Amino acid sequence: MLAIHFGAGNIGRGFIGNLLYHSGYETCFVDVNREIVDLLNEKNEYRVVLAEPSQEEVVIKNVRAINSALNPEQVIEAIAEADLVTTAIGPNILPFIANLVADGLRKRLERTDKPLNIIACENMIGGTSFLKEKIYETLSAEEKSQFDERFGFPDSAVDRIVPNQVNEDKLMVKVEPFYEWVVEEPKIVGEKPPVMGITYVQELVPFIERKLFTVNTGHALAAYFGFHFGVETINHAMENREIKDLVEGALKESGAFLVKKYSFNQEEHNKYIDKIIGRFSNAYIVDEVTRVGRSPIRKLGPNDRLVSPARQYAEVFGNEPTFLLKGIAAALLYDVQSDEEALQVQSTIREQGLETAIEKYTQLDITSILFKGIVEQYQQLTAGK
Repeated sequence: MLAIHFGAGNIGRGFIGNLLYHSGYETCFVDVNREIVDLLNEKNEYRVVLAEPSQEEVVIKNVRAINSALNPEQVIEAIAEADLVTTAIGPNILPFIANLVADGLRKRLERTDKPLNIIACENMIGGTSFLKEKIYETLSAEEKSQFDERFGFPDSAVDRIVPNQVNEDKLMVKVEPFYEWVVEEPKIVGEKPPVMGITYVQELVPFIERKLFTVNTGHALAAYFGFHFGVETINHAMENREIKDLVEGALKESGAFLVKKYSFNQEEHNKYIDKIIGRFSNAYIVDEVTRVGRSPIRKLGPNDRLVSPARQYAEVFGNEPTFLLKGIAAALLYDVQSDEEALQVQSTIREQGLETAIEKYTQLDITSILFKGIVEQYQQLTAGK
């Protein structure tokens, strides 16, 4: 079996490539990083080390790579022969591979009527749907009909912490032991790809929101509270009892509406929260709060990890989610000179006032209880400095 995977970075090698190898696939990575591509073709293997006391090491074999910038025709040929196509390149890069994938799928149609599934493994909601949309922009009406019949574009939710790292062995990657890869089954065409580690579900949205409003929310809050209290890394932030209590409090609030909205089992969800807190506390993963907290404008958006769970909690229960609002306030206080978005937020607060900044970045109604609560929590945090 041949898998074509776009993105030979740490997530691609340490997470997706790892699972593909253990599922019996030959993996062909597609990337523009000449050094990594050349090393993969030279060695045909790389090491994955688990970030835990055992430091268990696994050698991933049966791999090769194509430089898509230098050899696009080889990528097209590979897609035509593939049994699965996956990506882990970042949401902003997906549009740039759409034409290449479309050309590969066109060539495949000429050769075989065997179905193929394309799965984007990105940290975004609807990543595969977004890629499909960009691919279909290049197609004729007839091609769209053919693609609909032959190719599946199931969305997925992925979760594994792979910290920023610089290793002497350029191909080696360190990853946390925990991982989750959930794929929506109804959009699969043909047989389900036999990948060990994928959980197939009928409806993906509950799992996406569970991950986004537990893992992403908690990670961001650990960063913003950590920065506020002068802590440099996520694991050290979680060693601080006050920060840990604030993060746990917020995740219990987001968990309350998730359980209510999707009928999750309360006890199981509490265990999930505990597992996430444990992941953030992993001393073998050193992640700077300024990396995790970067781009606060995006994270403060109305549908993102801070405001959306606060709003949904208020809609379900009719009162303030105190810990989530304090987290939003901490994000508004995030003042990192190397972060363009952080500087922009601070400039807005300084020149136009806190209320204008809240309204601009969260898009919350100025008369809502959430808006007033954020102001109060901001004042409490600044008074404590």
